[in-house]
Amino acid sequence: MDQYHKPHTKKVAAGTGGKRLKIRDKKRAHIGGSFCATKVSDNEVKKNVRERGGNRKLKIKKAIYVNIGQEKGSKKLKIKRVLESHNPEYVRMNIITRGAVVETEMGKVRITNRVGQDGVVNGTLVK
Repeated sequence: MDQYHKPHTKKVAAGTGGKRLKIRDKKRAHIGGSFCATKVSDNEVKKNVRERGGNRKLKIKKAIYVNIGQEKGSKKLKIKRVLESHNPEYVRMNIITRGAVVETEMGKVRITNRVGQDGVVNGTLVK
């Protein structure tokens, strides 16, 4: 199993001291997808993955460019490196995630989409 997380919504023990029993077992349908660590690279690598129901999802493994949405349209800029991320290890390894700040020729860009699930890198300029 790749990933299965279900949060505890209630206390583990009942009020009387008795343990709560598990309602159901883990199901394959509840598994999340595997994490696709998109890295900054000189060549672009995309992977076509089968999803639940026979659907296909394009995951991007290595990225070169970021699309920046502007008032006049969009611009495609080359990514130099990752500057900020919620995980300091991702900055060191140049892994792009949603909310990460990357350095480009035009300046700093914040990533707005979920890169590993969309197959493209989109962002907005940080002022």
